[in-house]
Amino acid sequence: MALLFFGQKTYVNAKAYERSMSQLVAQMSAKKVVQRQLDTLAEQLSLGLYKNSSKEKFKVLKKEVESYRVKSLTYVKYALAPFVVILGSYFLFSLRLFTFVGALGGFIALIFGLLTPLMMVTIHKKVDYLGDVVLSFESKGILGSISKLFEGGDWVVAGVILLFSVVVPLIKICSLLFISLFMESRFAHSMVKFFKLIGKWSMVDVFVVATFLVYLTANKGDVSHAEVEVGLYFFLVYVLVSMLVSLSADRMLHQHKRLKGIEVS
Repeated sequence: MALLFFGQKTYVNAKAYERSMSQLVAQMSAKKVVQRQLDTLAEQLSLGLYKNSSKEKFKVLKKEVESYRVKSLTYVKYALAPFVVILGSYFLFSLRLFTFVGALGGFIALIFGLLTPLMMVTIHKKVDYLGDVVLSFESKGILGSISKLFEGGDWVVAGVILLFSVVVPLIKICSLLFISLFMESRFAHSMVKFFKLIGKWSMVDVFVVATFLVYLTANKGDVSHAEVEVGLYFFLVYVLVSMLVSLSADRMLHQHKRLKGIEVS
């Protein structure tokens, strides 16, 4: 329950941060910067009779952006804290219970990872007399990126990312949930080889590493800045938990086979 509650809070504040950041960036274009400077000059020349409302709105917007950023980072810490308990339960509970709880937590982490932004990238430049001007801004997330690829006509690339970064991880984590619930069925035993196979084709862990590489590369330039968002933390937790739960499910089924007197291949 805590994971769902704080995950939802994280999602709401992360999306609000994304929207307010987009509004702030729009106010940092060359045109808007010039307008604020002209308003400031008019306020000075009129001895305060003309109020520079655009400057005040810009300050309020900056405070709003920072507030949403801090809240989203705070809530994601609370949302991911239960995973420490989940991982610790490996030493306290049975393999079956750990597999179920871990798979359920991994499923929730994956859903929030798909819904929340992963990274924000801004391209900016120092302009004489104007200061820092933002040239472009983009908030990146898996579902949003897939949607843009489809809209741009890149059907093949979008389809591959959708299949291996969304569909396959969902099938894998749902398979682990099924196995923990129906361990005694023959179908559950046959699914072990299946989720081992599809696990090799999952691109979520590759996507996480690639995102970190983009982050490091983008921050090396003077005109680009990348900021990791809370969605990446959900994905990182999903990758770690799904790996551990896969190992746990494998051990659980091997133990079950031995107890039933079935030869382990």
